[in-house]
Amino acid sequence: MEKVQGTIFDIQRFALHDGPGIRTTVFLKGCPLRCLWCHNPESQAFEPQLSFDKTKCANCFRCVAACPAGAHKIVDGKHAVDYGKCCLNAKCIEACPNRALKIIGRKQSVQEVMDVVVRDIAYYNNSGGGMTISGGEPMSQFRFTLELLKAAKDQGIHTCLDTSGYAPRELFEKVVPYTDLFLYDYKATDDNEHLRLTGVSNRLILDNLDFLYEKGARIILRCPLVKGINDTDEHLKGIAEIGRKYPNLAGIELMAYHNMGYDKYERIGRKPEMEMLPTTDEATKRSWLERLKAFGCDKAMIG
Repeated sequence: MEKVQGTIFDIQRFALHDGPGIRTTVFLKGCPLRCLWCHNPESQAFEPQLSFDKTKCANCFRCVAACPAGAHKIVDGKHAVDYGKCCLNAKCIEACPNRALKIIGRKQSVQEVMDVVVRDIAYYNNSGGGMTISGGEPMSQFRFTLELLKAAKDQGIHTCLDTSGYAPRELFEKVVPYTDLFLYDYKATDDNEHLRLTGVSNRLILDNLDFLYEKGARIILRCPLVKGINDTDEHLKGIAEIGRKYPNLAGIELMAYHNMGYDKYERIGRKPEMEMLPTTDEATKRSWLERLKAFGCDKAMIG
């Protein structure tokens, strides 16, 4: 196995919502999109970064004394972080008795990740599960993603790639033979709206969707929806149109907004891109399905 390294920010075993069956989901850091509703803002930067959970901080200031870069300081009698000064040497983490500090992101080889993934082969086989690579955008760490997919297939493990679709076509062509299922995001129908909501155009994303479908790839279309933000009739009609254009899609899943990741922004020293909204209620979810059905799409389900 080639000694390729990637930057990982989490590996979740026994995942149940990242493809079929019981899965191990490998989360890679780095994403070219900046979705306003992103609930994993720690996934956007490509490099490891410091996270500070003030709810766990006892203001003992041991980190202030331990940090050689002066990233930790005392402001009005409380601990504060100057994230721009952090040198990621982890002395502060070692000094913190309450585990309020951690570094998000670590370099790992394909072999190191697979050592975790293969532990649950019996569960994959019994449930129809496998390994999912997510992010961030895993195609932004293409070489690592490709080698990890190959390694999983060598072990007979079902593979799933959770992607925004925003990567050069030639890269998708290379992963198709090693990817059993694509979880493919569709976030806005209008290109200008997509640019406003995510920071990028959707033209490449739609072109790659067409390419993968024509290649015979198995695809579940995943549609993140936020009430009052992108759940317009125009976008729901766009989802229905995608369903008609690609009748052999493995599924259409509506991914309802939740606000559980909102406090992650503060932990990494960032302000959220939009105000915190309520987690989507069941009535709203039902209304989305009803509107989609009225637009001719009865294949969609809540993911």
